[in-house]
Amino acid sequence: MQLYPVAGSRIYIGPAVTSVPDDEDMVASLFTSVVWTEIDGWQTMGAIGDSKALITESAINRGRDIKAGGTKNAGSMQNQFLVLPDDDGQLALIAAENTRHNYPFKIVHDDAPPALSSVVTMTIAAPGVISWAGHTLVNGNAVKFSTTGALPTGLVAGTTYYVVSAASGTLSVSATPGGSAITTTGTQSGVHTATTVPTGSTKLFYGIVMGSPEQGGGANTARLVSTTIEINSAILRIPAAAA
Repeated sequence: MQLYPVAGSRIYIGPAVTSVPDDEDMVASLFTSVVWTEIDGWQTMGAIGDSKALITESAINRGRDIKAGGTKNAGSMQNQFLVLPDDDGQLALIAAENTRHNYPFKIVHDDAPPALSSVVTMTIAAPGVISWAGHTLVNGNAVKFSTTGALPTGLVAGTTYYVVSAASGTLSVSATPGGSAITTTGTQSGVHTATTVPTGSTKLFYGIVMGSPEQGGGANTARLVSTTIEINSAILRIPAAAA
């Protein structure tokens, strides 16, 4: 049995948005260009997830209440943070509380699987094509490259790239998620190795920051800021990936 501790999880806030998508329109690409700011000092993570309203009607002839699931509510997420007056994330959270706007949030859990690694070959082409026998990568996965010699021009060792045009045994990469495939030029030498950049499971959603009061206490009590985030959208859950 595998346990998944809350420890190691991280929470991020993005800039205000003007509208929140319907459930069927919640896709990861909505969050691709968000400039995220981590909220530091996260001490307590609140509950997150949908629950349905209960509809109950009494049927005289049946002598029983008949129940149905009603509208969904993703709940109020109650979080606590250690007070860090200069933290950009906490300042963004407090600023968000002073508006009526919705904000994008991201939670990344510390459950990433081990990295995958393999020797690969590369073409000099537009776009450059990387051959990785038997790979299971999909578009959007992150990879880095190392080499015993020189990579083709267009690729830099140790830089994170994102898979595009994934196919059986081959792929190309872009500089940004969903970006254009990189053209490789020049010459290359040595043995090239591709290594995935694992990611933990991720939750993406929009919410309204309802309050950010500081908790009181005795002399030996650490100052905490308590924040309520009213989740105002479906929650997009992205599984952990080895790539």
